[in-house]
Amino acid sequence: MGPKQSLAAEPSVTRQPISVRGCRVHNLQEVDVDIPRGKLVVICGLSGSGKTSLALDTLYAEGQRSYIESFSAYTRQYLNQLDKPDCDRISGIPPAIAVTRASAVKTNRSTVATSTEIAEHLRLLFARASELICHQCGQPVVIDSPQSVAAAMSDPAAGIQRAIVGFEIWLPNRKAASEILLGLQQEGFVRLVLKGETFQLSDDDRSNMAKRIGTKGATALVVVDRLSASSEISRWTESLETSMTEGNGRAVVLFQAEDDGPHSSLSTQTVDGREMRQRVASDRHRCDRCDIDYPDPVPRAFNFNHPMGACPECEGFGDVIGVDMDRVVPDKSKTLREGAIAPWNAPSYQHELHELLALADDYDLPVDVPFSKLKKKHLKLIHHGVPERKFGGLDGFFAWLDRKKYKMHIRVFASRYRSYRTCPACEGARLKPESLAYKIGGKSISDLLAMRCDELDGFLAHGFPSDVSSNSEEASADEDNTVNETQAVGEALIGYQTRAELAAADQQRRSTIAHEPVRQIRDRLRYLDQVGLGYLQLSRTLRTLSGGETQRIALTLALGSTLVGMLYVLDEPTAGLHPADVQQLVRAIAELRDRGNTVVVVEHNDALIQMADRVVEVGPGAGVGGGHITFEGTPKQLIANRNSLTGRYLGKNRKKALAFDLEDGRAPSSEIALHGASGHNLQDIDVAFPLGCLTVVTGRSGSGKSSLIHDTLFGAVSIRLAERRGEVPSADVVAGTLPFRSLKGEHAVDDCLLVDQSPISRSPRSCPVTFAKAFDPIRQAFAATVDAKIRNFKPGHFSFNSSAGQCSACEGAGVQTIDMQFMADVSMRCGECRGKRYREEVLQVRYRDRTIADVLEMTVREASDFFREMPKVQNKLQRLIDVGLDYVALGQPATTLSSGEAQRLKLAAFLAGSSKKRTLFLMDEPTTGLHFDDIQRLLKCFDALICEGHSLIVIEHHPMLMAAADQIIEIGPGAAEDGGRIVAAGTRDEVASVNDSLTGEILRGMLS
Repeated sequence: MGPKQSLAAEPSVTRQPISVRGCRVHNLQEVDVDIPRGKLVVICGLSGSGKTSLALDTLYAEGQRSYIESFSAYTRQYLNQLDKPDCDRISGIPPAIAVTRASAVKTNRSTVATSTEIAEHLRLLFARASELICHQCGQPVVIDSPQSVAAAMSDPAAGIQRAIVGFEIWLPNRKAASEILLGLQQEGFVRLVLKGETFQLSDDDRSNMAKRIGTKGATALVVVDRLSASSEISRWTESLETSMTEGNGRAVVLFQAEDDGPHSSLSTQTVDGREMRQRVASDRHRCDRCDIDYPDPVPRAFNFNHPMGACPECEGFGDVIGVDMDRVVPDKSKTLREGAIAPWNAPSYQHELHELLALADDYDLPVDVPFSKLKKKHLKLIHHGVPERKFGGLDGFFAWLDRKKYKMHIRVFASRYRSYRTCPACEGARLKPESLAYKIGGKSISDLLAMRCDELDGFLAHGFPSDVSSNSEEASADEDNTVNETQAVGEALIGYQTRAELAAADQQRRSTIAHEPVRQIRDRLRYLDQVGLGYLQLSRTLRTLSGGETQRIALTLALGSTLVGMLYVLDEPTAGLHPADVQQLVRAIAELRDRGNTVVVVEHNDALIQMADRVVEVGPGAGVGGGHITFEGTPKQLIANRNSLTGRYLGKNRKKALAFDLEDGRAPSSEIALHGASGHNLQDIDVAFPLGCLTVVTGRSGSGKSSLIHDTLFGAVSIRLAERRGEVPSADVVAGTLPFRSLKGEHAVDDCLLVDQSPISRSPRSCPVTFAKAFDPIRQAFAATVDAKIRNFKPGHFSFNSSAGQCSACEGAGVQTIDMQFMADVSMRCGECRGKRYREEVLQVRYRDRTIADVLEMTVREASDFFREMPKVQNKLQRLIDVGLDYVALGQPATTLSSGEAQRLKLAAFLAGSSKKRTLFLMDEPTTGLHFDDIQRLLKCFDALICEGHSLIVIEHHPMLMAAADQIIEIGPGAAEDGGRIVAAGTRDEVASVNDSLTGEILRGMLS
């Protein structure tokens, strides 16, 4: 049965639950579970317990696979298919959609507007309801019709006395003119105006006409009709229709009027001694004043991803890449002789510097003064070179690199000295000037995309107040009726007689056409606001958003659809949201359920868990200790269940479950003071960051936390530390640091590390042992054995990523993938190495009676005990244990790790790389993907770091981390322009006492 048939099934069938029997995906242990249809179901449990394996790798994978299998074999071979879950039976599953952090493609061309389909509806709106304003003269470019011009010219207010209506033709020479004129005469035309004089086509003597044509040709006006003030509008209309038909959409009206006031801007022409005004009527998008042709307003003309609309200079990116002199000369205090020009210090290109030094004396170029003190004439010589001496300078050097960019190493080398800057042609608008000339309410499509979501909603509500409502009930309006109404309005234009009537009809036509696109846009803007993203600019690229923001944008696309009977699988949609914003998101998810969909959410947020219809807890532990269904029931039953790990942290028992001390926090040892932070939406703020303790920076999504920590504090501290070490700060760090006035107190730290939300490697060859940098000493230990020395094996032989030791059949992957064309690919254990990844001779080498493959199959805890005599390995593995990853196998592929495990693995790698230096750790939501119990373990890891003399500044929303913080800084009070200020700062109790603080309200509830 196809998907359409299943969606239309009888209600008694749709009430049957989704039944999963004998599921063995990843660490799931023969799981049997029933998911009720049409309900909101939350799956919770420890990180790594098997939640994602059940929700995404089982329910979503089977729903997607079953839907794709309804297509033909020809179609399926072009679709990416998910593996069939390892289950005994799955029944009752509908077509599925997943909203995860990997849902959106983060490129420079992917923006908030394109990802939510708002851009597509705006393009349609501009294509159908915009007006054209010439970008050069600023005057409206009117698209004429015979009816509109006839109504304007026959209006008594125009004061027209007499007029000539006709169309222009080109007479290239006398011989060709005689044939053209003969054809016109045969069609019934009798007069033409040539160089200010009227000629009869029936005249026998055409010598005078021939003289005016001359040898170079001339433009003539073929007269269709001569009209007066008393002429009826029907005659005007008929004459203009004929003229525009014969003139390829262009007609010319020469007229005399009683008063030239309204017509003073029109050009004049003398005809038979009388001065007449000329009006050109055209159905083309053309400004005759500026001689500019504009493209037809079709949707692709407003698409910066299409050649028709994209700015030719930047190709629709909004930025262009060019040579950055701050990168070319990173240290301007150096002289030319000392190597101020960085690319010419490379051994391959030092000859360029030698050539410059050789001609310096002949051209008075000082080579022993700082680069910053060189004059303009000296910089001109360095840039443009000396052609007569065959020295191309920097311009010639980079031009040569461009000619050799087909070579990878040259391309990489040149990229070090280039950076992006705003396109000078479009100034970041991404579109051609001709496309930007189309306006709605005086604004181009680029202006609308540059607005915040809530600003655009207000603009559309003001511009289309009577036609658009964001009421969800109107979302089901029949679009065919809109099209029919539009056609009827267009046809009705013919019946209007005055300019006022035509203007009113045209306005009604625009409003009718705009109704559906504007409604669709405003619906999506409403959903963006519901998921807490109303502060985002529509033109903002996805690569600049956090993982939580990207996921919620993907959720907006799901909310904006009208699908019913679907299975939606959401992976932690509350990530990145302040607790004050969660309720609004919960209502949006409930709306998705109320349409008749089944919503399965992998979540740890207590508000969403308590709003669920059904809760499924996976556990009891993580990894091999998990994979069982430990609870299934309602939220109230979960809280009442004494054996539920999640239930302990919900309801009134929350405070009892908190293992950390809620009374006294650590006192700061010192502080870093940042003054005048004003980048993005920061309001020139002064912030003191305590050191030697755990500081949580919180606030609503979009309030300015990342701008303050990522883009200002990290860069400011990194630059000062580099200068203190006598190093040149990284050009990327300098360019990416937002403005600030001063920084004090950085001497209290020796290093600064940023642990952000960028994903870890998603290659199956990446695994915990390689990511934690513990594999190198392990391979060295195997290479030091007697067996390895006899075989002359080096450490590289014990790497499954090296051809020296990896299995030649599977190339170290352990599995072989078989392409099944129109069916999902099949992965099988390699038959040659039996999944061990290594050659047989490598597996004959043993360390303490274990092969390298045996070691990779050990858990972190087992490996730590096994390598008890190797402090280097134990120190690396201890960091994995500290963050709660002791159950993970050393060689487990990164693709099988949950989002929480991946986040903790990345944190462990940073911790393993830290030294005894006083390090300032800047972290971005480290609790993402973590259960309440996991956070307890994470806090112990934080305590150990602080005891070692390090400092932690954490961007976080989780109430448990707020309650455990020694110091709290709240940014707000709102998002975007409403944020960027310090709302509250101080200890936990001090922030809790601030009445206007959202965080204080959360803390009061936690501590009461």
